[in-house]
Amino acid sequence: MADDSAHPPPSSGVTRRALFKGAGAAAAAGAVFRSLDAVGEEDGPRTQGPGPGAVTLRVNGTERKVDVEPRETLLQTLRLPLELTGAKPVCDRGTCGACTVWIDGAPVYACSVLTVEAEGREVTTVEGLGTPAAPHPVQAAFVEHDALQCGFCTPGFVMSCAWAVKTHGKSLTAEQVRAACAGNLCRCGTYPHVIRAALAAARGAR
Repeated sequence: MADDSAHPPPSSGVTRRALFKGAGAAAAAGAVFRSLDAVGEEDGPRTQGPGPGAVTLRVNGTERKVDVEPRETLLQTLRLPLELTGAKPVCDRGTCGACTVWIDGAPVYACSVLTVEAEGREVTTVEGLGTPAAPHPVQAAFVEHDALQCGFCTPGFVMSCAWAVKTHGKSLTAEQVRAACAGNLCRCGTYPHVIRAALAAARGAR
């Protein structure tokens, strides 16, 4: 008979195998809960693809219906079928910030969000901030303080700065502007003008 002392029973603590199995189960459960939260209790699971499907987006306060492939990014949808070309496809890798828009009031890279992920959310583009006749304070300040040159990065900077003004109001600081624009790159080097424009817009914020 084998000597049981050579193979002592496991301690009452958690073993490595149990730890990894538990972690895997928890991760799987979390993914399921996030999926269910996304689609809502009443709608149930929704299949996307492989071909285009109908999606209803709320962009700049207006509902827009489009047919998109599951792989299509929000940037592609905004620029092509919706003809909102303010957000620019510069790097298309989520590094330059030229395609910055708001989703539910927070800035995101439109090139890094799938269109189907934006369904049911409030999307705001630079066109939705103001018009040439009635510009947003940040848009007007960008013109007044010469915060734009070639213009490719400008819409993204405007969206980031407008978010900073909306968030901090008159108490906005230069450091907060830098933090808000940390994900925006300007190849023309207009950063000092961008900061001055954002601060000027904030001084007039309600």
